[in-house]
Amino acid sequence: MELLEGFFGAVGDFTWGWALIPILVISGLFITALTGFCQFTFFTRMFRVMFERPDSKNAISAREALLISVGGRVGGGNIAGVAVAITLGGPGAVFWMWAIALVGMATSLVECSLAQLYKRRTPEGDFRGGPARAIIYGLGAEYRWLAIIYAVCLIAAFALGFNAFQGNTVAGAAQDSLGIDRIWIGVGLTVVTGFIVYGGIHRIAKAADVVVPIMAVIYILLALYIIVINIGSLPGVIATIFANAFGLEEAVGGGMGAAIAQGLRRGLFSNEAGLGSAPNVAATAEVRHPIAQGITQAFSVFIDTIVICSCTAFIILLGGAYVPGAEGVDGVVLTQQSLGSHMGGWAEYFLTLAILLFSFSSIIYNYYLGENAVTFMTDNPAALHVLRIVIMGVVLLGATAPGATAVFFFSDPLMGVLALVNLVVILMLLPTCLRILKDFRAQLKSGVDRPVFNPDDFPDLNIDRTAWTGKSGQRGGSGAPAE
Repeated sequence: MELLEGFFGAVGDFTWGWALIPILVISGLFITALTGFCQFTFFTRMFRVMFERPDSKNAISAREALLISVGGRVGGGNIAGVAVAITLGGPGAVFWMWAIALVGMATSLVECSLAQLYKRRTPEGDFRGGPARAIIYGLGAEYRWLAIIYAVCLIAAFALGFNAFQGNTVAGAAQDSLGIDRIWIGVGLTVVTGFIVYGGIHRIAKAADVVVPIMAVIYILLALYIIVINIGSLPGVIATIFANAFGLEEAVGGGMGAAIAQGLRRGLFSNEAGLGSAPNVAATAEVRHPIAQGITQAFSVFIDTIVICSCTAFIILLGGAYVPGAEGVDGVVLTQQSLGSHMGGWAEYFLTLAILLFSFSSIIYNYYLGENAVTFMTDNPAALHVLRIVIMGVVLLGATAPGATAVFFFSDPLMGVLALVNLVVILMLLPTCLRILKDFRAQLKSGVDRPVFNPDDFPDLNIDRTAWTGKSGQRGGSGAPAE
């Protein structure tokens, strides 16, 4: 065991220690420039997704795919992660979280557009896609080994490891604030998880369509209320964020360097832009053009970091619990104490509910990532049943035996490998994405309000034409998927 821990520790040091974050930042800036600052030029179009419906009655809509990905991205990182960033990096870390989110929006647009481009229609009429399938159909079958590495890391990190941690987070919060024994929280969470995951992507989408708006709207309204009652302190807090971000003020040891390091790290952990997880969900939606879903998923990064993470940051910085440079109070405890300083003791119970909803949406999102990876590696239906049972067991284990989460020490290192593989794929397929982006912009320029993707305009690409039929793809014809 010590040998394994040492090995994965070295992998984690290589990826998250010095390699991955600079690469994500540099590649994000590179992508932003080559796409013509797409996250800004398409910003107003992002809001249209909330009102658009798919052309097929039973299809997953772009909004549902958005809410699934928001539900997966919004979790402990938005409540505890922001508090950790502020504790270790000072208020300036918030600015660098905003900065990496704006850069990450372009990366997310590209990775999710590619997932849409290379998606495949299943016999049931749904869509599956993501980086693994983009590797096979975009780069070629000779890169299947790279796709397998990606799929294995996706299952191990998200479906197994992170679901154990989510179960642990929910049970711990409920036990501490409500006094409910972990076993009952674990059993209840496992039963609900089983009901959702055995319903497939449509039930997952319906659950996300209900849970995510409720949890996001309530949390945002609470944060807005706190901002309003502390409006006189808001200019000073914003000034402190910028001054600390650029080293004009020092709140913690390390100054500007600590702010940058913590802001970038926690921002990337929270919004997952470039990590290769969200494209799996992005591919499930029925849209008229791949870029349309890329724009939608860029909006998901905006909601996660610019909106939800900012809510937590202002709750903390406008409260009385945060003391710059203080040690021993961080994570969910700091957020909890900050809420209490604004709202009173009942806020502790509200935060428990928020953690429950956030964590549950992350569990079903993580499950789907695992399901998508399993279906890529095998067509055997029994494999999905095994995955569902294992995940239900992992959630129960994480909730009832908190020490057991130490078994999943490989999660963060493998997520680092996952991200590096995904970045390689993004950069190799970036010219292809720029081609379809050019097509999207050309249609907009010609007066088409909702551009339509025509596979016949890209005969050299290995595209499933059946994925682009019907009202959203009549221009493209039909036929068997190109394998």
